[in-house]
Amino acid sequence: MEKFIIKLIGSYLNVLSYVSGDYAANKALHLFSTPRKGKLKPQQIKFLDSAEKKILNYEGLNIATYHWKGNKATILLAHGWESNSARWKNKIIRFTKQGFNVIALDAPGHGASGSKLFNALLYSEFINIVAQKHQPEVVIGHSVGGMSVIFFQQKYQLQSIKKMVLLGAPSEFEFILKSYIKLLGYNKKIEKHLDKIILKRFGALPGDFSTSKYSKNIETKGLIVHDVKDAVIPYSDAKLINKSLKNSTLISTKGLGHSLNDSSVTNDILEFLEQ
Repeated sequence: MEKFIIKLIGSYLNVLSYVSGDYAANKALHLFSTPRKGKLKPQQIKFLDSAEKKILNYEGLNIATYHWKGNKATILLAHGWESNSARWKNKIIRFTKQGFNVIALDAPGHGASGSKLFNALLYSEFINIVAQKHQPEVVIGHSVGGMSVIFFQQKYQLQSIKKMVLLGAPSEFEFILKSYIKLLGYNKKIEKHLDKIILKRFGALPGDFSTSKYSKNIETKGLIVHDVKDAVIPYSDAKLINKSLKNSTLISTKGLGHSLNDSSVTNDILEFLEQ
């Protein structure tokens, strides 16, 4: 049924594109930018209640933050698409047991944060607001959270950050967009107008938004963890980022999937932090 609805939406917007390509593409971009999941569930709220909660602000949008206090280095956590800060539960428990000071934030349109729409550039600005306040030594991002971490650090070059960890992070936004176009079955007219709208709205074409390209000007020491069988973000993206992020190490896993929510990954991160 879900596949049928997806194809129905794609067909509707394809027909609409012959009336107005811009209007149809704007609708397509709005759909692409609207998370369907990621709001907090009761069990997740119960865990997050163990943190000190604070709301920060970026251009009138609320940023939900969660703080587990510790005496060691500060770690900032940025989750991925259609998720929220509770996804870090297992890692937060391990980090706090080791004495780390841990901050997590909900992305735009996710968890308890504001905004109906999401994009990696807006997320990077949320990350910057939180990072400027807490001055973390370590930033960890999962999936598009990793992409947003790179966008943030490339733009702001925050001196407090000594190490970055990217878990299952995508490299090429253009690949993500094309996968969405293929999934919905959009025609070439919508695809062309999407490029035009993104250029007008964000000042660059989809191909310009690349984690690997943005990594080239970052000197921060990095750890990249990616599963070779990741069905969401191809393993080749990790190799691209590793090649561009000068001072980085790539750890390849097998069988952990895109979530990488495994104790072995936490062990790898803790070992990296001790170096």
